[in-house]
Amino acid sequence: MALQYVPGIGAVIYPYYDIDKFVDMLLKLQYDEEFCIAFSFNPSFLSRLMEGGFLVMAQSDFILPKIHRERSILFFDKLHIKRSIKHVLPCYELRFDTDFDSIVNRCINIHGSGWLTPYLIHSIRALRYKPIGTARPVSFGLYRNDVLKAGEFGIIVGSVYTSYSGYYQEANAGTVQLILMIEYLRDYGYAFLDLGMPLDYKADLGADVVDTRTFVQLFRAARFEQPPIKPFLSSALTSA
Repeated sequence: MALQYVPGIGAVIYPYYDIDKFVDMLLKLQYDEEFCIAFSFNPSFLSRLMEGGFLVMAQSDFILPKIHRERSILFFDKLHIKRSIKHVLPCYELRFDTDFDSIVNRCINIHGSGWLTPYLIHSIRALRYKPIGTARPVSFGLYRNDVLKAGEFGIIVGSVYTSYSGYYQEANAGTVQLILMIEYLRDYGYAFLDLGMPLDYKADLGADVVDTRTFVQLFRAARFEQPPIKPFLSSALTSA
């Protein structure tokens, strides 16, 4: 397998590639780009990219699988909850995977379709409703008085959840949603939360920053584990 490049973007991934071997080649060559490029939105291909550890983004009519030179991941025993947030946790409830389409639509309405392009969203929805492989799109919704106040969607592969996009509609709701989601993943036996690009608010929650090689090792160790996946309704799990 010889790498082919699109200038200014990165290496090309073809649907017939062995994704693990492709990632191994990137690591061996010390690939210094964050993105690759692909020209197929086939849901089966998307699933294989997700199973390989890529965060699948898009632009126009092509895919930009992101490999991240640095990746933010959170091990659940390192979760840090600020004292100023603890008292508002009991005001909300978390619902797992009950409002997927609504949450995706709100993410696009709020953030735009810059990388959540119509082609990509169509393929993600196809993958959700007709699963291929082990990658499963899911959502988390945060409710107060039965009204949706924050939400996000992402991808489960084995015992890893990768966050894709989220939004909030009132102060603290985004942080509360993340905390309750993290506790849900912890209590249902997930290995860690993949938060993608490092940002300050992720570090504040206790996330670590790891390099590509370390992330790939951790992801591959967890991607064949299968924790329970089922709808779950919870009030705040950490209120003390």
